[in-house]
Amino acid sequence: MNFKTLLVASAAFVSAMPFAAAAQSAPAGEEASTDEIVVTARKRQESLLDVPIAVSAVSGDTLAKRNINSVREAAVLTPGLNISSDGAGRAFVSIRGVGVTLVQTVQPGVGLFIDGIYRPNTAYLNNPLLDVERIEVLRGPQGTLYGKNTLGGAINVITRQPGNEFEARGQASYAGPDDSWLVSGSVSAPIVQDRLAIRIGASHRQQQGFINNIVAGGKSNSFNTDSVSGTLRFTPGNDVVVAVNGYYDWVKGHNTPYARVTGPTDYQRTNQFNTTGTTTYKYRGINGRIEAPIDAINTKVTLLAAYDARDTNSPNSDGDFGPLDAVRLSGTDRLRTKTVELRFDTTISDTLSTLFGLFYSRETFDADALTNILLLNRSVRQIDRRVGDTYAAFGTIFWKPNPDWEVALGLRYDHEDRKATGTIAGFAIPPAAIKSNEVEPRLSITRHWNSRLMSYASAARGYRGGGFNAPNAPLRTYQGDSAWTYEIGTKYASPTFNLSGDIFYSDYKHYIGLNSIAPAVPAGLVTVDLNAGSVESYGAELEALVRPTTQWSISAGLTYMHARLTDASEYTAVTGRTLSSDHLTFQPDWMYNVSTDYVVPLGDNKVTFNASLNGKGKRLAATLNQTTPTFLKGYTVVNGSITFATAGGMEFAVFGNNLFNKKYYESYIERTTLALAGLPASDLGIIGDLRRYGVRASFRF
Repeated sequence: MNFKTLLVASAAFVSAMPFAAAAQSAPAGEEASTDEIVVTARKRQESLLDVPIAVSAVSGDTLAKRNINSVREAAVLTPGLNISSDGAGRAFVSIRGVGVTLVQTVQPGVGLFIDGIYRPNTAYLNNPLLDVERIEVLRGPQGTLYGKNTLGGAINVITRQPGNEFEARGQASYAGPDDSWLVSGSVSAPIVQDRLAIRIGASHRQQQGFINNIVAGGKSNSFNTDSVSGTLRFTPGNDVVVAVNGYYDWVKGHNTPYARVTGPTDYQRTNQFNTTGTTTYKYRGINGRIEAPIDAINTKVTLLAAYDARDTNSPNSDGDFGPLDAVRLSGTDRLRTKTVELRFDTTISDTLSTLFGLFYSRETFDADALTNILLLNRSVRQIDRRVGDTYAAFGTIFWKPNPDWEVALGLRYDHEDRKATGTIAGFAIPPAAIKSNEVEPRLSITRHWNSRLMSYASAARGYRGGGFNAPNAPLRTYQGDSAWTYEIGTKYASPTFNLSGDIFYSDYKHYIGLNSIAPAVPAGLVTVDLNAGSVESYGAELEALVRPTTQWSISAGLTYMHARLTDASEYTAVTGRTLSSDHLTFQPDWMYNVSTDYVVPLGDNKVTFNASLNGKGKRLAATLNQTTPTFLKGYTVVNGSITFATAGGMEFAVFGNNLFNKKYYESYIERTTLALAGLPASDLGIIGDLRRYGVRASFRF
């Protein structure tokens, strides 16, 4: 599909949409509401109907009602967003087909932000959501405002802020058959009226999972976590806001609990590891925000600063994925991230405004890994140290010649400087370095047809920084990848019917997303990440919300996405191998969700009946086979709940997830990978969660 074809299709799409109606409004499953939805997608508070970006907003209340406890689980409510995982500290995230990384050392292609603060580690996607006001998912390159690593898009989690009113929330749920528990609560209260307020929240979540270890015993995908966070908000007057937030998450779980299987329809839920492979993670951080107006120049100044830390300890893991006690792995790592951002949001006139800013981040990563090859009575220790500095300057000019039109032109310059050192068995390896200077422009044109309907067109460039392979890899560095995306869409919102739609075309260069096996230094094999080549991705996204009556609402989302490797010569040049398919790993051509709520009033109380369907099409498994691709079957999961809500803020619910016990794979590795590593070859798979059913209670006052 070339650009000319895209323009013709887009013109027809926009011409038709004012009559069919299109908009992004209430998220999937949201109860009937005519309130305006406000988002911060462009780092200023705006109505969702004014933002020329394909963006979805899912409220914290919707997440609770759907029994969704992490960003990964919330992905089913957002078109274009695809998240899967093969462990407590690992998540593969993509938007519109691109962004997936199969190892956590590759920089993500989808940016993750908590209250506007960048998080470099995608493992947060698995962590429990605590006191979340909403999740905003921005599709397409967002580099102009959000910087590098947002070439696929950005996920922005906004937490609840304390205020003048006392508020307490609590939730508890239990589901079987794997003893899935969740208890959480928060309190928000003023300390000094109109001046100082505080919010404190905590949660505990645990579950046994569905994968059994028949050699070492126990479960192989259990999950146990405790979280606490707190926010102090100071408003001294004159619209000045000072907010400080701190958090701590402790996670205990398992990584890569793959079962040896005979093929993609052999849904085994037992593995044969010689060890339980327990891994622990500690996440903690503190961040602050200062907002202050400068009335003399009609400018709001925002200063953000953050420090985030992650510590990982994996004392004993099975490296051969089988009953043969051949390879044991152990290791620790520590990731530290510091970020600072300064923004100036200026209103020049009724028709002209600007947003300019500066950004700096520093990441340090230290890993100490030990590989024990028991059959050879040999141990190899690797130490890997990495430091990355990013400097950026950005700006956007917003021009509104009249109330119906807006033209926004943005530009960002990023300078990245990354260095890596390391040792193998005590011997230092040559240091490696990556430097890049990238410019990310964005142009959008918005037309408001009336107060309910708008259309927009945009063109934007995004990029992801390059990275380093392990110290014993023959290919130490690989370059970053980039994308140009062209998008056209329209939005419509009314009290009874909302519909949003967009068509996009993306052209990616030096795509990162595949890895391979290569000879290690001084001996053996090692997994390497690399540039695969060029990717073309195009498709359409729709979101709808209809309210046939005041008691009944139906919401839905649909994504069609054709994402293909169009030139894999870079992959072949590095590996000497070819690929069996031009599909991207784990990326379906279609995804959909449908949810319906029916509310029955009972005096001042109410009962809500909900049913939902979430589906994905067939996906390519992780494979190094050169001739025969392995595809995972498409699937649909059915969920349901019945909720009784009182006028006093109490809710009691019974729910079921995956009601028909649909079997599907969350992650899958075809046997060639093990064969190239010299290990007993078989396919490896991790099944998705089976049927859960349980009860939930919550309160709010």
